[in-house]
Amino acid sequence: MTGWQTLLYKEVLRFWKVGFQTVAAPVLTAMLYLLIFGHVLEDHVKVYGTVSYTAFLVPGLVMMSVLQNAFANSSSSLVQSKIMGSLVFVLLTPLSHWSWFVAYVGSSIVRGLAVGAGVLAVTSLFVLTVPAAPLWVLLFAVLGAGMLGALGLIAGLWAEKFDQMAAFQNFVIMPMTFLSGVFYSIHSLPAFWQGLSHLNPFFYMIDGFRYGFFGVSDVSPWLSLAIVGAAFLVVSAVAVHLLRIGYKIRG
Repeated sequence: MTGWQTLLYKEVLRFWKVGFQTVAAPVLTAMLYLLIFGHVLEDHVKVYGTVSYTAFLVPGLVMMSVLQNAFANSSSSLVQSKIMGSLVFVLLTPLSHWSWFVAYVGSSIVRGLAVGAGVLAVTSLFVLTVPAAPLWVLLFAVLGAGMLGALGLIAGLWAEKFDQMAAFQNFVIMPMTFLSGVFYSIHSLPAFWQGLSHLNPFFYMIDGFRYGFFGVSDVSPWLSLAIVGAAFLVVSAVAVHLLRIGYKIRG
């Protein structure tokens, strides 16, 4: 294998070796969300006409799991390597900043898609949701996981200890995912909060992903694709630049 392939393999193996924690646990969490919210709100919330609320929840939970786990993968790997001192062994290799980027973001995409597939498989036991446009589903899943993997890379480079990374996740990632329409359609919100939701790039990831399942969405899937694609390019450019200058990893 070449350098970047070896690093990618190492990063995938890192989370796969503790799959019960990194894959099974998020799947269980998503299933609990589905059971609780679906049971309580099924008869009280109507979305997209004929789509039941429980079915509406599934794509949102899948995408939320993809995004959160893609971020956690790259950020936790870098911070852990810094604290344990093992990052120096990667720094000693002649790998370019692009190799680092592809390996860390690529492994984040693999973990995000693995968790998302697990959530979709488990939730299908309760409500069968067949994608109306599978290519849209795959496109938004990969772009969303890639963007959050790159964002996790930035957070991992910036953070020097686990509390800083946890603060980034708790005060940035979690609020943006929960306020992106996972549990509701933004059309049910007052005008002010609808406008605020349109400033959240996570909303477009989940709305576009949901379009792939039902063929309907709150905004045009092409608009969502443009915004998500642009956000991915911007975040990736920042991550590559920080890797190139060795931000907080080279003396």
